[in-house]
Amino acid sequence: MASLQDQLLNAGLIDTKKAKQMQKDKRKQTNVERRSKEPTVDEAKAAAEAARAEKIARDKALNQERQEQAQQKAIAAQIKQLIEGHSKPKREGKGEVDYHFTDGTKIKKMIVSQMVEKQILNGVLVVAKLGDIYHLVPSVVANKIAQRDNSYLIPVINSTAAATAPDEDDPYKDYVIPDDLMW
Repeated sequence: MASLQDQLLNAGLIDTKKAKQMQKDKRKQTNVERRSKEPTVDEAKAAAEAARAEKIARDKALNQERQEQAQQKAIAAQIKQLIEGHSKPKREGKGEVDYHFTDGTKIKKMIVSQMVEKQILNGVLVVAKLGDIYHLVPSVVANKIAQRDNSYLIPVINSTAAATAPDEDDPYKDYVIPDDLMW
């Protein structure tokens, strides 16, 4: 195969004098590079290498972001499966009572049986929120959910625990609050 210079000569784009001048210039440049200890920097190669390194870094960051999103989706799917698979019925037993709890800044109400309310107050069952629906799950499952993402669980303020441990500086500690107050 002929060199590029031969092809240009055959096509008539350059003459022999111009071709010899180009060869001479190329030889001079290689001799200067060889004799000098400093290598010449090809700016086009350096720019291409910098662009390639930048693209690699950008791709790594994008890949890391995709992996984090996939991991968040997987965690959300695991939590959904835990809540739906271990949800307990709200009206198990006799009698129905309104169980009030706070979800953020709002007070919510759930109709449960008296036995289920006692289980919630004793910490056997925990209220979990999946979308706009509230579920009751066992505390063991709630611990697994809390390890993944605690925002799905509704903290329950145990009124019996608060009543048994009064503060020593409380000016109203001598006044007993009746347990039978309903909202």
